[in-house]
Amino acid sequence: MNIIKLKDFEIGGDKLTILAGPCAAESQEILEITAKTLKEITQRLGINFVFKSSFDKANRSSITSYRGPGLEKGLEMLQTVKEKYGVPIVTDIHTPDQAEPTAKVADIIQIPAFLCRQTDLLVAAAKTGRIVNIKKGQFLSPEQMGTLVKKVEDSGNNQILLTDRGCTFGYNNLVVDFRAVPIMQSFGYPVVFDATHSVQLPGAQGNCSGGDRRFVPTLAKAAMAAGANVLFFEVHPEPDKAKCDGPNMIALQDAEKLFKKCKEIFDLVRN
Repeated sequence: MNIIKLKDFEIGGDKLTILAGPCAAESQEILEITAKTLKEITQRLGINFVFKSSFDKANRSSITSYRGPGLEKGLEMLQTVKEKYGVPIVTDIHTPDQAEPTAKVADIIQIPAFLCRQTDLLVAAAKTGRIVNIKKGQFLSPEQMGTLVKKVEDSGNNQILLTDRGCTFGYNNLVVDFRAVPIMQSFGYPVVFDATHSVQLPGAQGNCSGGDRRFVPTLAKAAMAAGANVLFFEVHPEPDKAKCDGPNMIALQDAEKLFKKCKEIFDLVRN
């Protein structure tokens, strides 16, 4: 498996990596509180940490749903977090023209699940030279991710992460098949498990998605047992007051206990 180097650590090696932060960049205060606390937690636990938040959530159920501060303001907010707390950044893009400006701030460019087959988007992200995290579409089998990997590789980039976030299962529900972890690892790159989007209930509340955060710990621990290399969590100081994805985000105060348990399983599997 390719080990992905990011700053002073490696993704896919013998140390757990966690990508975590608020769903959207709601305010500078929320970003900084979350980044500071998560950095302290992961340092105590000996976990690699990448801060995550989105400047735009383009795939919303309703035109009135909160999307974020937008490209320019959002990247400015993330840059402030990066400089102030010394953490690498992962954020998502939705159109090819966003790739280049995003690469000036983000260390990992994330391709949203619903857009994972968009060739122009993958090529644009690949050509920045940044790490590209491709989230598996809810409509794809893990085997189908191989063609998406090849699009990025053929664009001259072999710094790739693959993320599972569940598959569509009937109406307004997702299910996780942990066979996806070894299947996607067979393409030669680290696999991320997105524990919070996997408990999402798409469109379940009519004009917005629902979710059930009770099951985040169960799925996260199962992913570690299945051999996933990286975990992804959306984390918020007050999830029930979050402007988007609140039902499936975990509370900041619960992060350390969960991260600690996940690391114990990660280390056990590798030893």
